Amino acid sequence: MENQRLLLVAALVFVLFLLWMNWMEFQATKYPPPEPLAATVPADPAAATVPAPPTPDVPTAAPAPGVSPLSTPGVGQRVRVVTDVFEAEIDTTGGDLRRVGLLTYPESVRQPDRPFQLLKDGPEIFIAQSGLVALQDGPAPNHYAQFTAEQSEYQLADGQDVLEVRLNWDDPSGVRVVKTYTFRRGSFLVELNQRVENHSDRDWQGSQYRQFQRSPQLAGGGFFDGAITYTGAVISTPEQRYEKFSFSDINKRELNQSVQGGWVAMIQHYFLGAWVPAQEEINQFYTRAVGGNRYVVGMTSALQTVPAGEAGEFQTLLYVGPKLADVLGEIAPNLHLTVDYGMLTIIAEPLFWMLKTIHGFVGNWGWSIIILTLMIKLVFYKLSETSYRSMANMRRLAPELTRLKDLYGDDKQKMNQAMMDLYKKEKINPLGGCLPILVQIPVFIALYWVLVESVQLRQAPFILWIEDLAIRDPFFVLPLIMGATMFIQQKLSPMPPDPIQAKVMMALPVVFTFLFLWFPAGLVLYWVVNNTLSIAQQWFITKRVEAAGGVATKEKDEGPSKVGEQAKKLLTLAKQALPNGKKTPPSPPSPSSDAPKSPPSDAPKSPPSHAPKSPPKNPSRNPPSGRRRK
Repeated sequence: MENQRLLLVAALVFVLFLLWMNWMEFQATKYPPPEPLAATVPADPAAATVPAPPTPDVPTAAPAPGVSPLSTPGVGQRVRVVTDVFEAEIDTTGGDLRRVGLLTYPESVRQPDRPFQLLKDGPEIFIAQSGLVALQDGPAPNHYAQFTAEQSEYQLADGQDVLEVRLNWDDPSGVRVVKTYTFRRGSFLVELNQRVENHSDRDWQGSQYRQFQRSPQLAGGGFFDGAITYTGAVISTPEQRYEKFSFSDINKRELNQSVQGGWVAMIQHYFLGAWVPAQEEINQFYTRAVGGNRYVVGMTSALQTVPAGEAGEFQTLLYVGPKLADVLGEIAPNLHLTVDYGMLTIIAEPLFWMLKTIHGFVGNWGWSIIILTLMIKLVFYKLSETSYRSMANMRRLAPELTRLKDLYGDDKQKMNQAMMDLYKKEKINPLGGCLPILVQIPVFIALYWVLVESVQLRQAPFILWIEDLAIRDPFFVLPLIMGATMFIQQKLSPMPPDPIQAKVMMALPVVFTFLFLWFPAGLVLYWVVNNTLSIAQQWFITKRVEAAGGVATKEKDEGPSKVGEQAKKLLTLAKQALPNGKKTPPSPPSPSSDAPKSPPSDAPKSPPSHAPKSPPKNPSRNPPSGRRRK
């Protein structure tokens, strides 16, 4: 019963954890935090080594004339860029990367020709912006400045590995800026170079900024559309490898921190955008709530001086694509942590490595999940065996526990004492299966995050009707099978004597089936396989324990009876050897023995058992009747 309670508590805690996590994410999406009432007034940029962002939207002294810093980013001419992995659009206003479609990641299985739109500028906003800031109101193009493009469309040709897109900005003072995006074949990593050519008569001094501007995802979806994961800003510093700044966090406090190396990113389920500077470069990381339900995370580089007549360059990397841990790990330290497995990353990463290795052999993510589940069950076989043996012993004692409950009624103290005495007599530890279950729970939760966070499972087919392991089963077949396996497990497990607890336990399969209707098919597949293997193991152990218990009970019942019969036979032989030489008829055998049947009722009766066994010490004082002393 204690094991059953533990299973109930563990299952409910796990489900409540998932519900709470998804509900909080759903609430944050449906009800975004309120906009700030006023922008933060910064310190004087001239007094710092790095210009502090003085406005919410642009880290400059002021935006372009006539443009409000809280307005939606302007729209200019669009430059279309097509590579083997990107279908992108760059706006000549600011030179922003406004739209990016991932050609190798379709929007859905049923729309294979429609690329997934990661960056977009309406109605949701998720764009990558960059620009320059200059001291003493010097000329510098921010993301409201108007650039000119050399051509309106670029396409990576067959046999071409590198594609460069140049945008130009000129100031009447003689300062010229060339912003160049470099795309490479097969890569989601874009190189950004902002070159300052100073043809003026004085030195130019300034820095570059790079930022993501994003609005929360539009209301819609939620727990019943599958798992919801974190969407928001993330930064990495040498002191804090991975730190989240949700939209509500940005509203409460704005980040302004000097960092060497590191990176800033905006992440969502399966995908991210990340600005990655040179690791020896010092930047000022910042976050801003800019109004209009839009939020910014970015960084500003240290000041750089470009003497008159010379040129200087600002370089950085921009990653826009899927969360591929092995790829991200090669770009920058800790960038692979954006594949967010939560607190159990140390367990989840080896599990994903095993899953990926298995996939390399079988070529199907569904079968890889099944094989990985089998391997996990083998690793925990002995621990599970301990738990199931304890449950089988508890099931064997279920009738006796019910009898104790009927005997003591509502007297909980006597009931518990009687149960403890029974456990001690039967040498059963009611908590014997607790530790094995507790050890396995972190592994199950880590595997849950592996299956939820792995972009490799997105639109990965399994068999028959399962075309996408990352979304719910369209016909709810797997959840129904999962519910059936849970029901079978209930039948193999001991039911608690308390009728209320018994009803709760019987309701669990129904509750879990309802919840898993909307879980990703890959996760439900894991639960189905895990439950099926658990049923087989539990049935085998239960039958073995019950068989052993039956033999022990039979020996216990028959043992005293046989010993008693042998004792009676020995007593009869002893009576026959009395000193008077008379044979005492054997005593009637017990009905259960295999001795000869008792004589008929009219046969002469044997002398009473309390007759004296030896003659009296003084026969003269009490002679026997009918006889005289000579």
